[in-house]
This record gives sequence, C-alpha cells and structure tokens, in this order.
Amino acid sequence: MFGGFVALDSIDLDIAAGERVGLIGLPLPGITLKLVPNGTKLEVRVKGPTVTPGYLKRPDLTKAAFDDEGFYSLGDAAKFVDESDPEKGLVFDGRVTEDFKLDSGTWVSVGTLRAQAIGAASPLIQDCVVCGHDKSYVALLAWPNIAAAKEICADAASSPAEMIASPKVKDYLRERIAQHNATCGGSSARIKRVMLMLEPPSVDGHEITDKGYINQRATLDRRKSLVERLYESSPSADVVEIG
Repeated sequence: MFGGFVALDSIDLDIAAGERVGLIGLPLPGITLKLVPNGTKLEVRVKGPTVTPGYLKRPDLTKAAFDDEGFYSLGDAAKFVDESDPEKGLVFDGRVTEDFKLDSGTWVSVGTLRAQAIGAASPLIQDCVVCGHDKSYVALLAWPNIAAAKEICADAASSPAEMIASPKVKDYLRERIAQHNATCGGSSARIKRVMLMLEPPSVDGHEITDKGYINQRATLDRRKSLVERLYESSPSADVVEIG
C-alpha cells in the first residue's frame, strides 16, 4: 500500500477504534487516497467528488496544491495502524511541511518531537516549536505553564519573568529534557537547548492556525531573532543548555 492508492466504495468502521489519539480511519466512500513518500514519511493526497478540482481563477494556486494526477496535497503525513491490515485505517503522522533536515541530512519529525518534548517536561512546557533547520542540533522555543513554573520555583512573590529565570525552573527543565535525550535514540530527537518565552502566540502574526494549533513556520519566522540566539556560540542566560 505504501506509495499506492486506497479507494473504497463502502466500509464499516469500528467506532471504538476512534478512541485512539490521532486516528484518521479510512477514506470516505468514493474518495481515492494516495500515500507519497516525502522524506521519511508518507504524505497524504486525496481526490474525489468532495474535493475541489482547483482554485477559482487561480491556476497558480491550483498548480501548487495539486499534483500531476489531480490529487490535492494535504501537507499531512499518515501511516497505517497495522501495515499488514490496511482496513484498520490510518493514523496521523505529523505535518510533512513542518519537518526539516539537520545539516547532517537527518530528518527531524517535528510533530512527533514536539509531543515528546511537551510530555517530557510536563507540566512546565505548555507548547513549543522545534528549531534546527540546516543546523547541527535541535533546539526548542517553548511557552511555559506559569502555574507550574510558580510551583517549581516555590516563590509566590516572583514575577513570571523571574520564575522562568529561576535556577530551580532551569534545573527542572534541564533534568527532564536530559531524561528524554537519554532514551530518544538519535540526533533527530535529541534536544540541546531550550528557551522559555513569555510572549504568547500571536493571532495577528499567524502563529495560531484556524484550528487553534501552533503554526511552526510562522512562529519561527516571526521569532527569528530568538532562534538565532538559540544557536549563538556563547548563548545568553535565558537559553537553557541540556547536558
């Protein structure tokens, strides 16, 4: 099935399977789905009566969004729940448009690593963006959970800026990410530096999508100066280095 097509006229889905996080399931009746290799992932492309054939009076946008066979490129990646049994459906595997390569040529799976980082540093990291395109290592720009930072800092009188600068908060972050690095298995998932940010994601700056998710690319563009600071040879005090 990889790199091929899945077309269905009818299908019965096990509703209980929907309880799995990220489960996409199977195409709707009449929809043809194609999985195309893109880096280390499979990009989802679709065609059918419910999919527009193009943009009205915008051939340039149509050309950019559709491949030579008329399939719409979603920008999402997917994989089979069970490769030996495709009827079990597909599961979301991140955004191929967000993934990037380190300078070693190693692909970084942004969606996967982002979720791992948030989980590893829970409850301190509320959300983050993954940096490292054409760099030698991965780093994070992260938004802290201020309530968690306050508890870790153990100083109710501290301002948010003082909390995230606290040695206790930095030590907590350093320890949790180091634990992640010890089990991550490779440079594509190993995080070397983290910067905590207080400025929330900007709606006007397109840092939040219409679905309420963080727009990785827009955030990295808008906060380019912070990304540069993550990769300085002698980082500033607000950059947490992970051993």
